[in-house]
Amino acid sequence: MAPINMFQSTPSDERIMGIQDYAMIGNLKTAAMVSLDGSIDSFCLPSFDSPSVFAKIVDKDKGGHFSITPVCPYSTKQAYWPSSNVLGTKFLADDGVGNVTDLLIPKGATKNNKSHLPWLIRRVEVIRGKMTFRVECAPAFDYARATHKTEIVRDDSQVSAEQYNKRKVLFTSKDLSIDLRVTVSGENLCAEGRDEPEKPLTSSDKLNRGENELDGPGGPVVDWQELDLSAKGHKGKGVWTEVEVKEGEIVTFVLRQLPEGGFKGNPTSEGAEPTKEAAQSLGVDLQTLARGMNKLRVVEDPVLSALLVDQLIAQTNNYWLSWISKSSYKGRWREAVNRQALTLKMLVFEETGAIIAAPTFSLPEHIGGSRNWDYRFTWIRDSSFTLYALIRLGYTDEANAFMEFIQQRLFDRNSDGSLQIMYTIRGEKDVPEFELNHLQGHKGSKPVRIGNGAGDHLQLDIYGELMDCIYLAQKFSKPLSWDMWVAVRDMVDWVCANWNQPDLSIWEVRNSKKNFLYSKIMLWVAIDRGLRLADKRSLPLPQRAKWLETRDTIYEEVMTKGWNKKEKFFAQAYESLDIIDSAVLIMPLTFFMSASDPRFRSTLDKILKSPEKGGLTSNSLVFRYDTEKADDGVGGAEGAFSLTTLWCIEALARAGAYEPKLLRQAVTMFEDFLGYGNHVGLYSEEISRAGEGLGNTPQGFSAVTLISTAYNLDRTLGSRN
Repeated sequence: MAPINMFQSTPSDERIMGIQDYAMIGNLKTAAMVSLDGSIDSFCLPSFDSPSVFAKIVDKDKGGHFSITPVCPYSTKQAYWPSSNVLGTKFLADDGVGNVTDLLIPKGATKNNKSHLPWLIRRVEVIRGKMTFRVECAPAFDYARATHKTEIVRDDSQVSAEQYNKRKVLFTSKDLSIDLRVTVSGENLCAEGRDEPEKPLTSSDKLNRGENELDGPGGPVVDWQELDLSAKGHKGKGVWTEVEVKEGEIVTFVLRQLPEGGFKGNPTSEGAEPTKEAAQSLGVDLQTLARGMNKLRVVEDPVLSALLVDQLIAQTNNYWLSWISKSSYKGRWREAVNRQALTLKMLVFEETGAIIAAPTFSLPEHIGGSRNWDYRFTWIRDSSFTLYALIRLGYTDEANAFMEFIQQRLFDRNSDGSLQIMYTIRGEKDVPEFELNHLQGHKGSKPVRIGNGAGDHLQLDIYGELMDCIYLAQKFSKPLSWDMWVAVRDMVDWVCANWNQPDLSIWEVRNSKKNFLYSKIMLWVAIDRGLRLADKRSLPLPQRAKWLETRDTIYEEVMTKGWNKKEKFFAQAYESLDIIDSAVLIMPLTFFMSASDPRFRSTLDKILKSPEKGGLTSNSLVFRYDTEKADDGVGGAEGAFSLTTLWCIEALARAGAYEPKLLRQAVTMFEDFLGYGNHVGLYSEEISRAGEGLGNTPQGFSAVTLISTAYNLDRTLGSRN
């Protein structure tokens, strides 16, 4: 990664990072976005869909942030650890080189512990020279709507001694309390304030001296000061400090939701805190006392030490290494595919198996525009594409968990037999949309929305994606149960009775319903996969004749009513024959039509033309449709769509099985698209004409479609060699 421009960090820093300037860390419960300059600007606690604690990404003034930046001019580089979701941000300056390691701890990483420690860990170390960092932690609870109290208090979760009493910061709001703790460690422990390091001390020696690795004389000092940002609209104080770190020294910040209680017994009893005085009174050394304290403390709140932090970082890294090593993909684009797999894994809500569309909310599809949505939910539409990607990579555990989540939604249909298009990560149906008018939006892009008003839309395509998902699952999961088959039959019967309704379709337009081709194609898929399931499992199908008749009727209608005879392309909708829509690229991907069919080839050629020539492709990037020509009830411009770009590449690859020049074009276009990933290989929902990321990021749909495209393109290339 090339370094970006030199930065100067100050308390009044007004810079706003672009959407593409963030990396994600996650723990299968929530996620945080870390900027190139070391600031956590998006973080919801305790879950993906919880109110934000940090949201500077949608309001630079009052959104809240947790930043760690050098006070001197610096350049920066950022990368994930190899085959891991542990993130490193390196700061380079004349006098020193520093590194910040960021991670959230997945439950599986600490499987040998009795409880999950869902901590946010930020480890600061200097690897050359010395560097002074300014640290600011300024939470803004409940989307910057809630007030909070800030206290700098004694930290009863760490070893303390009379010469160094631990302090932590406690932030308390009405519905959530978090604390910020610090440990210090490293190679440069100096005795009694001398400049020369003495013989290296063991952990036991350091604990006996009351220095928890490097908390005595000579180590970095973290002196918290209150930070008043009320002039910017904050409803509670933050904290700041400047800490000088020398080569070999490490300062680690640990942020967590405050656990319920710290002690099982009376916290004021003798020996309840691991202090030097308590150890002496009990006749034991500090290390023994610290271990004993963990037996008195609740498992969610162990005694904090630098050694524990080191173990948690190593365990988290090993967790990701072990997980990605199970990937079965051995194709040409392994590094890109593995990064998307690791990204997709971070979008899993482990508790239910649901997979969110993106960890962010209200990031604009056009800077300054109004297309700003909340994507912290799971869409039925994403199900088959996600399942396909997981299957191709060999991740059957995740696929089975997601499939179980999706199946439960089928048993929980609406009273009229229909399905919701999206659900919360716990399977709830209610996702009301609100505008947060007190937030200014990312670079002024208003309104800022939470929830999603499309939740009650009629989008008929979802039945095709769901049935394709169920059909795909039969390739690796246990056979369909009788109850599940009855639910499937009822759903397909509903499709047969309602397929000819107009709807709002995949792009979730917000004005009039139409007979969108994408929806008709996916309704055909719903019935087709139901028929295939019945045949594959020899399941009873009393309505077979009705299903067959409806499936064929839909096909005939698409070919007649959806075809623009004059321009020779499949249109967006029966009512909009003059509008081209890249969603029809789904045809060969779902086996509705061969990619070599002359009608599809003609449509593909039309889409590949530039917008100026009536097409949708610019610089190898594909737009959804012409927003100026197609009234979608939202208005405003948008960038090229990552999803449809990848669908186009896969369609070219499938057509390339018969026309080699198209296969070469697919490879070129795919390689070009890979260049639009950000500095850590993440892909946003959309890409601007200038090549910058737009929309919520990282987008799960972009990740799964990249995996699918890489797999099928590699397979097609292999078959021709």
